[in-house]
Amino acid sequence: MARKNQKAPWEEEEEIIWVSKTEMKEDMEALQKLGEELVELKPSVLEKFPLPDSLADAIKDAQRFNKEAKRRQLQFIGKLMRQIDVEPIQAALDKHHNKHSQASAELHKLEALRDRVVENGDSAIEEVLNQFPSADRQRLRQLSRQANKEKKASKPPKAYREIFQLLKELNEEA
Repeated sequence: MARKNQKAPWEEEEEIIWVSKTEMKEDMEALQKLGEELVELKPSVLEKFPLPDSLADAIKDAQRFNKEAKRRQLQFIGKLMRQIDVEPIQAALDKHHNKHSQASAELHKLEALRDRVVENGDSAIEEVLNQFPSADRQRLRQLSRQANKEKKASKPPKAYREIFQLLKELNEEA
């Protein structure tokens, strides 16, 4: 005779996932940190984020508060964030942070291209013309020669900077 509390052997047992109190606290602190990052953003940037109205209002309030009131408001934001799906918000924040690094990487590519134009001359200018068809070959050659002269004479790198500005303008156009 089977007991009332036991399940039949053919029924599946539900898997119980135990979450420690420490893990729960760490999750809550992570959400609160995410909330702090959102509070530090400008309102114009926050408008682009997929935030529920209640959370957006709480963030606006936290931006106005100081000291203890701000700390309590951040805890409240963390509490609100526990009730919503934070993945889209985290993705938008990552995208926002990544814009800076993408722009920085783009500038590094332009600097490397400028260095090749100064060192290699015509072959690098040809590469620039392939990448930016609207570039002025004659102006680039002139600036390249001028930058080499300035480098040999140990003068300030005026033409070197002009090449970079020219490449930056071409990149913005494209």
